[in-house]
Amino acid sequence: MKFTKIDINNWERKEVFNHFLNQQTSFSITNNIDITELYQFTKEKGYQFYPAFIFLITQVVNTNKHFRMNVTAKGELGYWNRVIPMYTIFDKESALFSAIFTDIDEGFERFHMDYVTDTELYTGTGKLLPKAPVPENVVNISMIPWTTFTGFNLNINTNPNYLLPIVTAGKFFNKNENIYLPLSLQVHHAVCDGYHTALFMDTFQRLVRNPKQMLK
Repeated sequence: MKFTKIDINNWERKEVFNHFLNQQTSFSITNNIDITELYQFTKEKGYQFYPAFIFLITQVVNTNKHFRMNVTAKGELGYWNRVIPMYTIFDKESALFSAIFTDIDEGFERFHMDYVTDTELYTGTGKLLPKAPVPENVVNISMIPWTTFTGFNLNINTNPNYLLPIVTAGKFFNKNENIYLPLSLQVHHAVCDGYHTALFMDTFQRLVRNPKQMLK
C-alpha cells in the first residue's frame, strides 16, 4: 500500500481542515438506495448480497482521495492510494460480532471466494478482531440487517485524528415494486464536505444499477 503525504502548509484545504479538526466536527448522511438491480443480479448469479455490497462500497471509496485521507500511526497526514474493506460478521449463537478484512485486488469473484473463506474461519471466535494484524488502510463497513433506519452515526472519542469514512447499511425494504437499502455515510468534516457525501451516494447508486460492469 502507498501513502501520499499532504503538505498542509501548501494545501488548498488548510483553513477548512484546521477549523473542523480543532472542532472535531463529523457528520453523517443517510439515503435510501435503490438496489433492485444489484439484488436481482446477486440472486441470479448465486452470490451473497453482503460481499457484493462491501465490494462496491470499497470501489466507491477508492474513486476519491477525500475518502482515503487519514493520519497514520506515525502522525502523518495524507491519503492511501487504495483501501480495503474492514467489515463486520455476526455469530448467531453468541449474538456477538467480529470485524475482519479481506482484500479486493483480484476482482469480485476472487473477493467473494475469499469472503466466504474468511467468514467461515473467523465467525464464532468470540474476538472483536480475530484476523490480525489489521492494516491501516481499511475502511469500516457494517450492516444492521434486522432493522431499517433513517439516520445512523458512531461517536469516536478516543482517536481525534480518525478521518476515514464509516459506512453502515440497514435492512432492505420494498417500495413501489423496488428494493431499497438504507445507507449511512459518516465522515470527518476536516476532509469531507456535503459535496463529497453527495458524490459518494450518487456513485454508489450508479454502480448498483449496473452491477454487471463491476461484479465480474
